[in-house]
Amino acid sequence: MFFAKVSPQHPDMFIKEANGLRELQKANALRVPEIVFVNEKILILEFLPISHPTNRNRFFEQFGRKFAQLHHHTSDHFGFNENNFIGSTQQINLPQSRSWKEFFIANRIEYQFRLAEQNGYIDKEIISLLQRLEKQIDALIPDDGEPPSLLHGDLWSGNYLCLESDVPAIIDPAVYYGHREADLAMTMLFGGFSETFYASYHETYPLNEGWKRRCEFYKLYHLFNHLNLFGKGYYSQVVETMKKLVQ
Repeated sequence: MFFAKVSPQHPDMFIKEANGLRELQKANALRVPEIVFVNEKILILEFLPISHPTNRNRFFEQFGRKFAQLHHHTSDHFGFNENNFIGSTQQINLPQSRSWKEFFIANRIEYQFRLAEQNGYIDKEIISLLQRLEKQIDALIPDDGEPPSLLHGDLWSGNYLCLESDVPAIIDPAVYYGHREADLAMTMLFGGFSETFYASYHETYPLNEGWKRRCEFYKLYHLFNHLNLFGKGYYSQVVETMKKLVQ
């Protein structure tokens, strides 16, 4: 059996998704569907039969451990060898950089801010909060020396599967090499995963002190993206997150 996607919103969307899946396969960590065929009009993937967890704790323990293993697959630069998509928004991965701080600010926050400006969602309150955040950048994104990790890029509850024997799988990536905390931030955006997931991750690849606060900052990329994709319903979440960070 196969799973097919048709009618892409952008001509190269399926090509970029396939390239992201291939990159995830290189880590040999989490289960990823095999690519059967791809062109600009259709993406045909291996069908992964979904199962209900027989043991929820075991599933999230495996998931957290394998997600940490994914992040052990690293690169020399932050970014990726091509731009791709997060949802239907272009995700800018070029130019690649050796500085995570510079990459994230320019290619994630500033890019989404400009889109929000074009879409008419930016007001004086957001501008004021962003100016206050800029003064705290060194504290929010410290240079901790961690290498660029392979990130799924868009991991929320709709983008993972439970297969037979409680095996976790991931789909629909927005791949790039970045700080692993940015990947964890997305998992926490809509209520988070099981505590077992985070405990297992931390046991496998310990997190640095203050990671949860930094995740609040990394969430802004996704919140701005949701604002740009889905409209003003996400405005209050953008503002409230920014307010928490400048307190």
